[in-house]
Amino acid sequence: MDNSTWYSKTSVMGIINVTPDSFSGDGFGINFDSAISQAVQFVKDGADIIDVGGESTRPPNLYKNVKEISVSEEIERVIPVIEGIRSQSDVCVSIDTSKSEVAIEAIRAGATIVNDIWGLKKDSKLVKVIADNNVYVVIMHNSLSDTYSDVVTDTINDLKQSIDFAENNGVERSKIIVDPGFGFAKNLNHNLEIIRRLSEYKFLKSPILIGPSRKSTIGKILDLPVEDRLEGTSALVAVSIYNGANIVRVHDVRNIVRIAKMTDALVHGFKKS
Repeated sequence: MDNSTWYSKTSVMGIINVTPDSFSGDGFGINFDSAISQAVQFVKDGADIIDVGGESTRPPNLYKNVKEISVSEEIERVIPVIEGIRSQSDVCVSIDTSKSEVAIEAIRAGATIVNDIWGLKKDSKLVKVIADNNVYVVIMHNSLSDTYSDVVTDTINDLKQSIDFAENNGVERSKIIVDPGFGFAKNLNHNLEIIRRLSEYKFLKSPILIGPSRKSTIGKILDLPVEDRLEGTSALVAVSIYNGANIVRVHDVRNIVRIAKMTDALVHGFKKS
C-alpha cells in the first residue's frame, strides 16, 4: 500500500473491538472466531482496512470504571484475531494500541498500521517500533483537557508537534496519517467544528482519518442510543469526505462503503471501476 492509496478514494476502516466493554456495544470479548468472522465479512462488504483493538478507548469523562488492561492481556486479545484475519485475507490490518509491546507483536502477526489514540505521547518506545518496522502510524489528537482557544487551530498545532517528533525519530513522512480525535477531549460543539473545518487539517500534508462512528455527539443531538446512530454517523461521514477526509473509521461497514462511494462521486466525479 503506497501513499497515493489514501487519495485515490475514501478508504473505509472497519472496527473490530476484542473487548468486553466497547462504548459502541460491539465488543467481542474473547470470542475470537466471531471477531475474525466479522472482519472477514467487513472485507466482503468493502472495507479497505480492519482496525483491531484489545482495550476500550472509552473517554473516562463520559464512562465510569474505565480501567487500563495489562500488556499481556491486550496481546492475548488481539494477536489471535490479527492472525486469523491474515490467514483468510490480505486486507490491510491496523492495530489500535498505544503500547509498544503490543504494537511489536501485532506487526509480527501482520499489522501494517499502528493506530495510536495518544499521538505517540504515552509510550516513548512506540515511535521507534514504528520507525524500525516502516509501518504506517495514525497520530490522533488527544488531551487530558477539553479547553481550547480554537479547537481546530489548537489540535492542528498539537498534531504538527507529534508529526515533527515522529519524523525526528525516523518515521517516514509518507507513513504518517493524522486524526483530529473526534470525541476525545472534545465537547459536542468542538466535534462539530472539527467536521465543519476539516479541510484546514490539510495544512499538515498527511492523509486525514476521522472516526465519528456511533459517538456520543450523535446520541446527544438525535437523542438515540448507541445502537441506533447509523444515520447520524452517515451524515458526519459524508460531510467529512466532502471536507477532505481520506479514511473513515466505522462500525457499520456495508452502509458506510456505499455512503463513501456516493460522496466520492459527488466530490471527485464518477469513474466506473
